[in-house]
Amino acid sequence: MSSVVVVGGTSGLGKEVARFYAGRGDEVVLTGRDAGRAAAVAKETGAARGLALDLSRPQGIKDALAEVGRVDSLVLAAVARDHNSIDTYDMEAAQHLLTMKFVGYTETVHALRDRLHDDSALVVFGGQAKERPYPGALTVATMNAGVTGLVRALATELAPIRVNGLHPGIVGDSPQWKDKSLDAVVERTPTGRTATMADVVDAVDFLLRNRSVNGIDLAVDGGWLLR
Repeated sequence: MSSVVVVGGTSGLGKEVARFYAGRGDEVVLTGRDAGRAAAVAKETGAARGLALDLSRPQGIKDALAEVGRVDSLVLAAVARDHNSIDTYDMEAAQHLLTMKFVGYTETVHALRDRLHDDSALVVFGGQAKERPYPGALTVATMNAGVTGLVRALATELAPIRVNGLHPGIVGDSPQWKDKSLDAVVERTPTGRTATMADVVDAVDFLLRNRSVNGIDLAVDGGWLLR
C-alpha cells in the first residue's frame, strides 16, 4: 500500500485521481480549500483523510500538512482559471493564480520535504494553453508554461526523487467541459475524440510508477496540437 497526497483533490481531475488510488487500496490524503468539502469528498472517494489547504495563502501550508506522514506520491492537481487579457489586465486575479500555482505548489513540496524519500514521485498539473493560448488566457497560458520550469527545477533539486509535468488538453467528460459543444475540437483532433478523465488518471499513474521517466512534460490531448 502506497501513501498518496492529492493537492486539489476535491473536484475535477484531482478528485478522480484520489478516487483511483483510494479504490486501489492506497492511503490517500486529499486537500481542498474548504475543510467540510474536503472531508465530504474524502468520504465519497474512500480517501483516508481530507484536509483544508489554500494554495493562494502559502503561509498556512506547512501547518495544514503537519499531520501528513510518509509521502510516496504527491500529485499537485489544483486548478484555477480566470479570463485575463493585456487590454483589461486584472493584476489582482493574476497574482492570485500565480501565487497559487508557483508559490503554493513550491511551498507544498517544501513543507513535505522531510516526508518524501528517494523512491517518491511527484506529478505537477499544467495544461495545453501553454502551447495554444486563447483570448483571455494570458495568465493561464503563462502559468502552465511555467510548470515546465518548475518541474525541471524540482527534479534537479530533489534528485533522485522524480518530478514530471502533466498537461491535459480539453477533457471532454470533465466538469469544466462536459456540457459544452466540442465538435470543433474533436474535428481537429487526430484521434477523433477528446481526452477523458480516465485518460488523465492513467497518465498520472504512468508518471508516478515508471521509474525512468523524469523531468518531462506529458501532453494528454489526442494529438490536438498537430492540426
